[in-house]
Amino acid sequence: MKKLTGILMATSALTLATMAHAQDGEPIKIGVLHSLSGTMAISETTLKDTVLMMVEQQNAKGGVLGRPLEAVVVDPASDWPMFAERARELLTVSEVDVIFGCWTSVSRKAVLPVLEELNGLMFYPVQYEGEESSKNVIYTGAAPNQQAIPAVDYMMEELGVESWALLGTDYVYPRTTNNILDAYLKANGVADEDIFVNYTPFGHSDWSRIVSDVVALGAGGKKVGVVSTINGDANVGFYKELAAAGISSDDIPVMAFSVGEEELSGLDTANLEGHLAAWNYFQSAETPENEEFIAAWQDFMGPDRVTNDPMEATMIGFSAWVAAVEAAGTTDVDPVLDAIVGIEVPNLTGGTATVLPNHHITKPVLIGEIRADGQFDIVSQTEPVPGDAWTDHLPESAVLEADWPGKGCGMWNTETDSCVQVQSNY
Repeated sequence: MKKLTGILMATSALTLATMAHAQDGEPIKIGVLHSLSGTMAISETTLKDTVLMMVEQQNAKGGVLGRPLEAVVVDPASDWPMFAERARELLTVSEVDVIFGCWTSVSRKAVLPVLEELNGLMFYPVQYEGEESSKNVIYTGAAPNQQAIPAVDYMMEELGVESWALLGTDYVYPRTTNNILDAYLKANGVADEDIFVNYTPFGHSDWSRIVSDVVALGAGGKKVGVVSTINGDANVGFYKELAAAGISSDDIPVMAFSVGEEELSGLDTANLEGHLAAWNYFQSAETPENEEFIAAWQDFMGPDRVTNDPMEATMIGFSAWVAAVEAAGTTDVDPVLDAIVGIEVPNLTGGTATVLPNHHITKPVLIGEIRADGQFDIVSQTEPVPGDAWTDHLPESAVLEADWPGKGCGMWNTETDSCVQVQSNY
């Protein structure tokens, strides 16, 4: 009997040890929160595929902490409240360890309360308006000082633009970005009458009147430039109307913040040569790292597929998360966040990206001219610029800073020396 009891105890211990080992080898779940249908699918589907490629590559290296990665993909369908629902589903039902997701700021702001309530972690890969820093988000896209401000400087200094058309889709990113640019332009001597601001809904298609208004802005003889924060498939109609009106980049240059290689692949770009985009990466960057990334992408998706800036930002975020998890020895959110500030990973333009205390990263600023083949000639590139969570060009924001490891605050008022409640724009 004693012998039988010993055998049973040994067998039980072996079973528990085997179960524990199996638990260690269970997949780490990666949430993918990008629109695969609706007006933003033209941009976001590619980012879903980028995460899937990164997961496959990391699994080929042995996974993370000895465990395989498993992508859990949902489709919020370009519906902003649905983003919040799908984020909650990923965190509570699928129990993902991290989310890579969102494109528009309105979708990010819809998700933010869910992340903070459930202490989830999301990497956000798209240029945005700034004016935010959450403990639960790592912002790998550009803040305004890493895109919008340098782009306007280029148009003033290199192209001689004097009158400005700020055209955007009607949601928080274009409106906040244009508020910052309006203040910046006026601080640099641009008069009210030389700034035209217009917003259109997602999916807008009739651009004839707006293009006419932009042309009329130059009636006094001043050089006109367009700063475009138009998002999604509305860009197709906008650029077609420009071409139909016979407007070239020499006449009225357009500087786009949301048009990259993926969007241009669906357009006839023959009449768009010379128009501009400001990003932190272009496919045409000539570095070994970029060549390797393009080759891997085209092997994964097909030889005709292009790369773009939010893909690089997704790759940077994924690499930073892997490095932080390995440093922390766990996928738990708080230890990962403790480990991630200061993490440095390669970018695709020959430098590195560093995660900053404000949960933004360092990024070079690139200006590209559209080519007939849908690629960009890089005409300007800076050294890596640290992302600002709070702009210096709005008085209420100039006194704020974000410092998560030091102050545990994303909205620290330097005048009152205190942390204040973040006010959502959503």
